[in-house]
Amino acid sequence: MRYRSRASRQRNAAPEQHDRWLITYADLITLLMIFFVVMYAMSQVDATKYQSLSETLHTTFKNSPQQGALSGGPSLLEGGAIVQEGGQTDPSMGDGDSDDKNQHNAAGTEQADGDSNSADGNSSMKDSPESQDQPVMIGEITEKDIAYRKQEEQLQHVKNMVQAYIDENQLENAITVIDSEKGIEIRLSDSLLFALGQSELTTKAEPTLKKLASLFQTLDSTISIEGHTDNVPMSPGSRFKDNWALSAERALSVLRYFVEEESLKQDQFQISGYGETRPVASNDTSEGRTKNRRVEIIILRAIQPSA
Repeated sequence: MRYRSRASRQRNAAPEQHDRWLITYADLITLLMIFFVVMYAMSQVDATKYQSLSETLHTTFKNSPQQGALSGGPSLLEGGAIVQEGGQTDPSMGDGDSDDKNQHNAAGTEQADGDSNSADGNSSMKDSPESQDQPVMIGEITEKDIAYRKQEEQLQHVKNMVQAYIDENQLENAITVIDSEKGIEIRLSDSLLFALGQSELTTKAEPTLKKLASLFQTLDSTISIEGHTDNVPMSPGSRFKDNWALSAERALSVLRYFVEEESLKQDQFQISGYGETRPVASNDTSEGRTKNRRVEIIILRAIQPSA
């Protein structure tokens, strides 16, 4: 009777379910899907902001005296080794020697034996003057950074256009363009612009000044026109009292051409005459005096890179 009751209970019991694992499996798959969706969303990069940051960093370090690794300088490898330009390794900046370890231990730094090499290498890089002098940019791009980048693009465009004009017309002996700390300096020989000892522009000066005027129309920068002479005194009967007067009058003639003939805004310019006080070559030779007799047109760099 007892055995029949047990068999009867077994027949009346609910059948065992073998697919309960599907619930746990479905929950796991759902959680995995949510995890990867979150990881994918976090990994997306704003391409526009990244490109803007990259260009700003490149421009900033390019015009900084400390160019570091962005301009092909040394880079840090695992263990503290320094790779110089060209792929050569500087053994003096390796993964640390016994002297470095002793110095760190004397200072109270506790290091595990397995990590001593890499830790010493990193400490030597932190304490070295080179690592302390490297510029660091923290935070978002500011409006000043954007304005500086726009300014540099304009200046480099003008410089390239002027250099192309020089090359096309074979004016290497009459025009020089350089990128200085003040801005883009365009040096025009007096033989291209004036007769000897005169301040009136000659006809052969017009093509060059017209070309420059076309480039200046799109600029927001202030343009400085500076007259310079050699140290030869004015000849008797000259209408100029001295080289100061001649240099200033020549700068004024160039300004008047831009404003009156090419209709450029006069508040964009400033002029000065330096006479013989700022030579670029020795006045003891004829070649040097020729280089000193010039008019410099400088597109001033109004915005400096962020510190």
